[in-house]
Amino acid sequence: MTKLEEARAFFAQDRFATENGAVIEEIGSDYALCSMTVTPHHQNAAGRVMGGAVFMLADFAFAVASNFGHAPDVTTTSQITFLRSSQGSTLYARSQELRRGRTTVYYETSVTDDTGALIARVTASGQVLA
Repeated sequence: MTKLEEARAFFAQDRFATENGAVIEEIGSDYALCSMTVTPHHQNAAGRVMGGAVFMLADFAFAVASNFGHAPDVTTTSQITFLRSSQGSTLYARSQELRRGRTTVYYETSVTDDTGALIARVTASGQVLA
């Protein structure tokens, strides 16, 4: 089983994200790339992608990047800045480790769409549990 297959099998238990369409595309030692095909289920009353759907994908990418192959951690702080609404049909969230300490982690996640537009930036810190 490849590292990507292992990550997908493990995070299949993250039912909120996976049942809302989040998919792990790539996994590395200090990053993860996840995607989500936009459906009407993800849209708000204005026909745009709901901010919560964007945040869910970013949070899932952070969880995958910061937990897979590492001691487990939980989010302590997360901040999202929405930069524009998506015109695309697929969203991508790439979460990158900026710092891993003994008891805390810090990541930055960029959410883009398949048109190449930067949709949101998220910073998140976590508390290592083990």
